[in-house]
Amino acid sequence: MHRRSLLGASLALPVTRAAAQPTWPDRPIVLIEGYPPGGVTDLVSRAVSAVMARDLGVPVVVDNRPGAATSVAATHAARARPDGHTLVMGTTTLAINPTLQPQLTPRDPVRELEPVGMVFRTPFILQVHPEVPAADTAELIGHCRRNPGRVLFGSPGTGSVSHLCLELFRARTGIDVVHVPYRSGTDAALGLRRGEVHAVFQAPQEAKAVLRDGSSRGLAVTAATPLPGYPALPSILGTVPDLEVFFWQGLFAPAGVPAAVLARVASALRAATEDPATRLRLADADVELVSGGAETLRTVLVSDIARWHEVIQQANLRLE
Repeated sequence: MHRRSLLGASLALPVTRAAAQPTWPDRPIVLIEGYPPGGVTDLVSRAVSAVMARDLGVPVVVDNRPGAATSVAATHAARARPDGHTLVMGTTTLAINPTLQPQLTPRDPVRELEPVGMVFRTPFILQVHPEVPAADTAELIGHCRRNPGRVLFGSPGTGSVSHLCLELFRARTGIDVVHVPYRSGTDAALGLRRGEVHAVFQAPQEAKAVLRDGSSRGLAVTAATPLPGYPALPSILGTVPDLEVFFWQGLFAPAGVPAAVLARVASALRAATEDPATRLRLADADVELVSGGAETLRTVLVSDIARWHEVIQQANLRLE
């Protein structure tokens, strides 16, 4: 072979190899969800995945894997091949489990999962049964202090964000109240409606029915600004500082996914959370999508791990 032919072959070789590199994504993406179908997190996951699929050009399939406080889903994702074809919708439980249930995996979500971006977050509504003599948060605190050990607070279960919000409320105000765990947020709302408990910190999606039919009375929201759909409810921070509490949902990938792939996923996620039609549709379910990149989600996760560790330790919470 002539020298010129060899040179031409050598110059062509990198182009041939580059062309042979697989593109991403080259098959459907699996989005693992740690909750059963039909709930708010599942609703959000499916709405966001549909827009991401259009952006990425491949199906984004939601795979519901509930169980063990969402650790079944998170563990499966953390152990998946880090090629960007497996993602997981993580929630606040990632920040709670390392302290409350240290036997669950992933034990170190900051190291074992790679944040992609925020999806949504929601504060809680402090609401009381109509017979509770309190028109605002300050009056409720006073009522609790006059009746130590007699005011019952419901929650969706021990270790839920709603329960930890109650424990933080108790620590900040020094009140003596009784926690009554239910099996779900819906059950807790029904317990409030029936008068089995006197108060509850409830997600807006679960509080809506009892607030609208008058079987509960909203006092405040655990956010610094008014909640869309409930503009008349004041922030609880005016009465109890440092009680800003949110349940959040964010997209994660297994640790080790290439940076270029993560950037592509993050771009598709931002397109989904900023899609006007999707935002409008979810707003009807009291869900407000938020856009925030990997560092925002990482900061939220790290901050919540430290915060809920302190609350769980101080309250000496244990799961039986």
